[in-house]
Amino acid sequence: MKKWLFLLAGLMLLGGCSNNFFNSITRTESIIDWVDFIKWDNKSYEAVYDAVLTDESYIGEAIGTVTFKVADNVTNSNYKTKNGDAAFHEKGTEFFAVKGEPDLLAVKDDEEIGGYRIYYTRDAGKYRWRFQDMPLENVKRIEFYSIYTAEGNKLLSTWENSDDIQEIEQLLTSSREQVDFNPNTTEKDPDYYQIILYTGGPFAYRYNIQFDGETYYWFPWETHILSEKIAPYMKIN
Repeated sequence: MKKWLFLLAGLMLLGGCSNNFFNSITRTESIIDWVDFIKWDNKSYEAVYDAVLTDESYIGEAIGTVTFKVADNVTNSNYKTKNGDAAFHEKGTEFFAVKGEPDLLAVKDDEEIGGYRIYYTRDAGKYRWRFQDMPLENVKRIEFYSIYTAEGNKLLSTWENSDDIQEIEQLLTSSREQVDFNPNTTEKDPDYYQIILYTGGPFAYRYNIQFDGETYYWFPWETHILSEKIAPYMKIN
């Protein structure tokens, strides 16, 4: 009887140790959902999805290169990022200064409008990308693009007349928030567009617009329904 008791106790102890071991692996070795970032000069720069580079002339000198790609290589959630780390860029990728904007970086990206992807540091505390925070009064030009096409980003229209700009801005600001909106995707996926608002300087503001065959809607932050009057400005028949 004593032998069985000792054997049972040993199995329980082994089982407990095994559980702790595997739990430890689960805690430290996991799939990490990385934010698109670059670490440089002891600051973390995050990709900006609501802005594009206005002109390549704003690109300054190369200030560094990626030395380590963390995605697919780091599974320890306790990993401390270091200068030269990037979430998704390969080792050797150069990143550039943006003239006049010391808190921005840029990486060459042919799939981006403007040819570069912009990164910013939250430490600066001065960037506001939401539509409600952007300086509408400073908009000098508006462009509409069709995206995810066979040709890549396709410019549809450009508007520089002040009356046209004000009309487009009115359509945007009067759009109706509808967070629970569900697009009609029974026949096909929605068509994807982007509107670019230029206010001067190295970056312009970018927001996504979609059309499901019935409704135009966009994402200034939450989902908003747009008037069909936006269609002529997007050159959609």
